[in-house]
Amino acid sequence: MNDKAKTTLVPKLRFPEFQYAGEWTKEKLGSLASISTEKVGSKVCVPMSITSGVGLVSQEDKFGRVIAGDSYKNYLLLEPSDFAYNKSATKEYPEGFLAMYSGDRLAAVPNSIFTCFRVKGDSTDPRYLNYLFLGNLHGRWLRKFIQVGARAHGSLSINDSDLLALPIPLPEGKSSLAEQRKIADALNSVDDLIAALARKVDTLKTYKKGLMQQLFPREGETKPRLRFPEFNSAGEWVPKTIGQLGEVVTGNTPSTTKSEYYGGDRHFVSPSDISESRFIEKTKTTLTELGFFETRPIKANSILFVCIGSTIGKIAQNREECATNQQINAVTPNSENFEGFVYYALSQIAGKIANIAGKQAVPIVNKTLFSSFSLVVPKLPEQKRIANFLSSLDEVILGESQQLDTLRTHKKGLMQQLFPSSEDSHDA
Repeated sequence: MNDKAKTTLVPKLRFPEFQYAGEWTKEKLGSLASISTEKVGSKVCVPMSITSGVGLVSQEDKFGRVIAGDSYKNYLLLEPSDFAYNKSATKEYPEGFLAMYSGDRLAAVPNSIFTCFRVKGDSTDPRYLNYLFLGNLHGRWLRKFIQVGARAHGSLSINDSDLLALPIPLPEGKSSLAEQRKIADALNSVDDLIAALARKVDTLKTYKKGLMQQLFPREGETKPRLRFPEFNSAGEWVPKTIGQLGEVVTGNTPSTTKSEYYGGDRHFVSPSDISESRFIEKTKTTLTELGFFETRPIKANSILFVCIGSTIGKIAQNREECATNQQINAVTPNSENFEGFVYYALSQIAGKIANIAGKQAVPIVNKTLFSSFSLVVPKLPEQKRIANFLSSLDEVILGESQQLDTLRTHKKGLMQQLFPSSEDSHDA
């Protein structure tokens, strides 16, 4: 491919002022940018690391300290708007992650796993390039050059020449830079909305956490610091074990050698199915009625608590009858206890329950230990009041989180339309 090869590239979505600006073109990255090999030496820089999908972050922010050590002087220097390509595979970016440095101070990244480059001149907006790389344009190009399993010092074996040969789709003509800036500005505005909504969700979650600390008594106490007015004179909360809250059932797994047990309509819950959401909506594994018959059925609205392994303390609730594997203990509340309250009460003490496991190779809180764990609870009416209030707050958080997901999906679709298709972009 020539450094500037005419193609029939046209994005599906174009801003009105550029509708008649002509077709797009492709240029090799090497004609737009050059590899930067300058090392830190004695300069004062901010040592950086990279987080896939997020970008460059300071080592202090990511690790809580600077980990550069004696190798710092050999780090590669980054100026504002420089790019750093991390040649480590991640799940989201298996061909490595490429990000623009958006800071205003000199920065640096390890020379062992990074390739850095800088845009030449002022005909290309670095922000425009950054959005292409966030869409993994580089990954779809580089995968053809990566041999399976080919690694050097833990990083992907990528030649700089292959990286610089990456075809970059660009608007053509005198309005090229203006159109690039318009695209970058539009996507940046969406990013600002996403960041604002993400902060709102985080604030709500922090508010809920602080509120729960006041709605439930401290350890060793029998009254919460914050109580709904109608229960101010209701007396102290009473001690109960988890086993006294309801029936505790440890899950079990049907024989995995019998295919007729799997692939039906019954949910089979494992720890990986439990996320931040309160309710289990779907599971990676399902059971047939025959397979479900081989388990210990868990009644609807039980509380599922992971009691074995590295994820002890994960908690959820099932809307309908289900089965679980043996890493999960389920509590089915009795008539004296409200299932919503039990869910929030166990969420509040999940860390304390996990601590019972100690530091074993495979941490475990068995059914006996789990059932005997003690907490204090109020009478049923106050349980319901607390649970319904927290449930309402969860609905608000869920609604805002769903809006955030929708906005992120919108951005992804917008990028797919503002740039020509990757297949056209990679024609050589």
